[in-house]
Amino acid sequence: MTHSASEAELLRRITSNSVIFGGKPIIRNHRLAVEHVLGMLAAGDPPETILQGYDWLEPDDIRACLAYARRLVGHERVEPALIESSSE
Repeated sequence: MTHSASEAELLRRITSNSVIFGGKPIIRNHRLAVEHVLGMLAAGDPPETILQGYDWLEPDDIRACLAYARRLVGHERVEPALIESSSE
């Protein structure tokens, strides 16, 4: 796949198998959860480092994780929290 892969093409890389991580979303039926990749990215790991750790992983797999997260968050509605500031 190229960098111009559509979201639909990317999302086909995200699979689920009831015997792997209890059916959580995984990448191409491998034992690598989408949640784990997103956690590594959130921790500041660059995609290149993640790719080095998994020889089968492809750049579009990482993009697929981001597209999957965007799709999930796109359907959520979060009420703004009221923040109380204390003046001391």
